[in-house]
Amino acid sequence: MSLFSHALITFLIAMAPVLELRFAIPYGVEVGELSHLSAAIIAVAGNLLPVPFVIIFARRVFAWMKKKSARLGRFAEMLERKAEKNRTALNRGIVLGLMLFVAIPLPGTGAWTGSLLAAVFDIRLRTALPAITAGVLIAGALVTGITFGFGSLLG
Repeated sequence: MSLFSHALITFLIAMAPVLELRFAIPYGVEVGELSHLSAAIIAVAGNLLPVPFVIIFARRVFAWMKKKSARLGRFAEMLERKAEKNRTALNRGIVLGLMLFVAIPLPGTGAWTGSLLAAVFDIRLRTALPAITAGVLIAGALVTGITFGFGSLLG
């Protein structure tokens, strides 16, 4: 496989919910033979690409799901309940809370969930996008540092 193919796969993995940066950066370096910096930049870009679309369209998609079928409606309500559980973190400060939530590189956090939270809580794109971007950058640095050692990033 070419370097371009590995970079593209890294980008696509970063776009995927749940996998996001946590899987894309290690994949890009170990399997894709990208440098730490290249893998991190590609993964951050891939992770951020869906964010505006999720924020803008999530409420409309939830409304459509609720009208379309009971099963889809229950799924939309489950996602809304998950977002509601995280309201206390956001109430402390919308921008800071959203940024910190996205920055934690654990399952169930990240750009997709942060975008969903922003949509559910009607946080405007111009407020949510910088917070989510900062969180993704922090998560990218943490994942890269934890995976490959912070010392390897400096030298």
